[in-house]
Amino acid sequence: MSMFARLPQPRKAVARLLAFLSLAWLAACEPMATGGPVSDAARVEPDAPVKVALLVPEGSGSSSDALLASNLENAARLAIADLSGAEIELQTYATAGNPSQAAQAAQTAVAEGAQIILGPLYAEAANAAGVAVANQGVNVLAFSNNPTIAGGNVFILGQTFADTADRLVQYGMRNGIQRYVVAHGNDLQGAIGRDAIVNAVNRAGAAVAGTEGYELTQPGVQAAAPQIAQTTREAGATGVFTTAGVNAELPILATALNDLGLTPDEARMLGLTRWDAAPQALALPGLQSGLFAVPDRGRAGAFEQRYAATYGAQPHPLAGLAYDGIAAIGALTASGRADALTRGALTQTQGFSGTSGIFRLRPDGTNQRGLAVATIRNNQVVILDPAPASFRGAGF
Repeated sequence: MSMFARLPQPRKAVARLLAFLSLAWLAACEPMATGGPVSDAARVEPDAPVKVALLVPEGSGSSSDALLASNLENAARLAIADLSGAEIELQTYATAGNPSQAAQAAQTAVAEGAQIILGPLYAEAANAAGVAVANQGVNVLAFSNNPTIAGGNVFILGQTFADTADRLVQYGMRNGIQRYVVAHGNDLQGAIGRDAIVNAVNRAGAAVAGTEGYELTQPGVQAAAPQIAQTTREAGATGVFTTAGVNAELPILATALNDLGLTPDEARMLGLTRWDAAPQALALPGLQSGLFAVPDRGRAGAFEQRYAATYGAQPHPLAGLAYDGIAAIGALTASGRADALTRGALTQTQGFSGTSGIFRLRPDGTNQRGLAVATIRNNQVVILDPAPASFRGAGF
């Protein structure tokens, strides 16, 4: 894939974003954890550029994949331009969103000198890429949010259901929501989301009052709503935590429960998905006073503004993951340490600062992000608890 030319940046836009650029990472001023054994492929050499392979879903024949691929590369190159004290050489490889092609791309990238891999996006492709280079000691920072592929040499950068569930349950516990009914779709996403909620509730010392599944059709959701309401009332639950997608079944479920008289005064609704992703959802009576999580809006807005000033268009919602990956790699390799790209270094506890706030990679390959808790009042998004600025305190 060819490099994408930058558009001229207006001086005023650059001036407004100096604060964003100065916060490229947290880790630069922190001691780095010992990385452990270093493979020959991943070893960082002093005064040499770090070679990063970017795997994108170019070549699948899908226009949406092509757009996302260009946005990911744009964001990665934007991050490289913002680095200080680190030099990164980026090479992009097309995967077509295909596992076998992703595996081949990863092997080719390492053969051509890549010391770490950024991407791919789709879970099966990311897993295949990780397996393909595992024996060479090269780590993969995938754009997926699927925790089932995390572990070994594969880290996921996408925001996980577990992270969102933990944040909301911790906030709920502090605000009188201690018994939860979990409402979930009967599909893989619903099952992963259900388990994430149940585990978060158990970790927080709260109670799961019941779990209710539903088929992902309008009749299926409407048929399940009376049982969800009944379970909530009989168990004395004060929260209904749902996996429902805002662009899918959430409006149906929220409306059905509201029609059954299950109001926020009786049990507040909580959601794993970004309710603000669909503006029309903000007017739904059933979502008023509910709880959902959003990233640091100031940081996210600054990135979107900077991207638009550079490339003349708003970034894809997932583009920031490529920026975050480069920011983390740059922060670690600026030290010049040979073990800067090892598992121990990548999972340092202080984490990094990215396009949507702070984040860190966990030893199990998942990630944790600093999220804000939001609600809807009078059809408007209101932040109840802002995103933390660091992983010290703030419940972490």
